[in-house]
Amino acid sequence: MSYLCCYTECMERTTQKIERRPDFAAIKSFAEFSRYYWYREELKLICKTLGIDASGMKAELVRRIEAYFAGNKILPQAPCRRPRCAPAHVSTDAHASTDTLSLQTGLIACGFRFSKRFRDFFAAQTGVKNFKFNVNMVASAKKVKEDGDLSFTLGDLLDVYYGKKCYAAYDNASLQWNRFVKDFCADEASAAFPCRMKTAAILWKEVRDSTREKIYTHDLLAEFAEQIWQGGNDGI
Repeated sequence: MSYLCCYTECMERTTQKIERRPDFAAIKSFAEFSRYYWYREELKLICKTLGIDASGMKAELVRRIEAYFAGNKILPQAPCRRPRCAPAHVSTDAHASTDTLSLQTGLIACGFRFSKRFRDFFAAQTGVKNFKFNVNMVASAKKVKEDGDLSFTLGDLLDVYYGKKCYAAYDNASLQWNRFVKDFCADEASAAFPCRMKTAAILWKEVRDSTREKIYTHDLLAEFAEQIWQGGNDGI
């Protein structure tokens, strides 16, 4: 089916009205705020506008906005002039990328990376031959580096792996766009469009800025046929 035929077919179907995402200033409650999708950069800007702490990952920004609506204003932290203190057994030498790793080795001190060296280390610790870092380990390591937390060790990261410690939880919302594109491309009807990624982005914007569930469905092609046509004219 050609793009034009697909468009014509879609235009013949009835579309439904959906509620559009308002400006943040017009939102009166966290419950209303939670109905919409927000990018991390948008959340940071909102936090800065509100005069609250705008640092950290997306989930943390959302929690601060929730606290703001509840009347608890979490102010920005004062900038640190030196790294957070580390316990005596953790090296603070920026060049202490030692050959020997242990559970007491500081994550920052050893120059931690998601590399074979550290996969092998955790494989030996866990007994898992083909060790893979889980999403919470990834989120924790990222936040440790952002915070400059010299006290966080490889042992702490192992505790995150086993679920004994929670330093930073992975934000599952970041997977929504990837899942949306995957499901769109799996729809045979998407082959009718000359630039599928561009079409997916058009549909995603409509879904993202609404109160609907952030997933792809075939019916979106009919519902937003006009937007697809307008946005895809240069690709015909």
